[in-house]
Amino acid sequence: MIISPTKLHQLLAAKLVAAGLKTEDADVMADVMVFADRRGIRSHGAVRAEYYAESILKGGIKTEPNTSFERTGPCSAVLHGDDGPGMVLCKKAMIEAIALAKENGVAVVGVRQMSHSGAISYYTKMAAEAGLIGIAMCHAGPMVVPYGGSDPFYGTNPISFSAPATSKTMNFDMATSVQAWGKILDMRAHKKDIPDTWAVDGDGRPTTDPSKVRGLLPAAGPKGYGLMMMVDVMSAILLGLPFGQSVVSMYEDLKLGRNLGQMHIVINPAFFGDEKQFLANVEKVMNDLNHSKPAAGFDRVMYPGEIADVEQERTDREGIDLVDDIYQYLISDKIYINSNDNKSLFAN
Repeated sequence: MIISPTKLHQLLAAKLVAAGLKTEDADVMADVMVFADRRGIRSHGAVRAEYYAESILKGGIKTEPNTSFERTGPCSAVLHGDDGPGMVLCKKAMIEAIALAKENGVAVVGVRQMSHSGAISYYTKMAAEAGLIGIAMCHAGPMVVPYGGSDPFYGTNPISFSAPATSKTMNFDMATSVQAWGKILDMRAHKKDIPDTWAVDGDGRPTTDPSKVRGLLPAAGPKGYGLMMMVDVMSAILLGLPFGQSVVSMYEDLKLGRNLGQMHIVINPAFFGDEKQFLANVEKVMNDLNHSKPAAGFDRVMYPGEIADVEQERTDREGIDLVDDIYQYLISDKIYINSNDNKSLFAN
């Protein structure tokens, strides 16, 4: 089913409102999910809609959270989320971080006690579009086996980086696992095999069957393992939240809040040198990479994040290829069809 980004946004927002979310919050969540699908981050797009709707209906995502924004220093703050919609909270936190960085040069803003925040490049791109450097990271429930281990310990713990350039933005978004769990869900939905380098089964052996996955693998072995540890410290331990194996599973009980954290770091280039030269140099790096000599089998070298830029141009022009089961769910009157509640994380 090919659907326009505008139509997909309407369907997603309507489903979330039907689940009990306020219209303005549903619009933000739909915007973040459509952003993901437009850019080819299918793991964090419409494939998540039924989970969010069920969580809202059952109270795990609060529709009227008691939030507060606490300034803790000239360049630092914490947004206390009270298990509100993670996407709404993280957008608000980034707006505050942008304002702080414009005033003081640097901002470090944590989001404390939130639900799943979707594709975190949405927030760093907000900073880049404001002429600032944006960095974001968040922790998640244990899904990834540590390097040398066989039981899941850390989450996929993503990191995103965005920077402004003269005429565009540089955007990079990665899970510290080889692949995000949502990507495996997307492959399940499309009934496709996965590479045997993505995950392991219950016996710790590599698997190509997405339905047999019982543990993800860290990106680049010990390097990804180290990065996910860093993210856990920055977005969980630093904010006084559950960490490591103590983080609540996404599907353990949808009546309960996730108690997740996210950290936003925003830097104003004007406080560190010539702002116009900075923008020009970032643009030059992107162009120079495009014009560098490609290896055999490649047409050209692409800068990090360019594949998502190209995909966004294509989907905005041609539409988003939506799995029929997801489309049928979105146009139905059901808040959820196949309950996500009280299931094994990997069996879901």
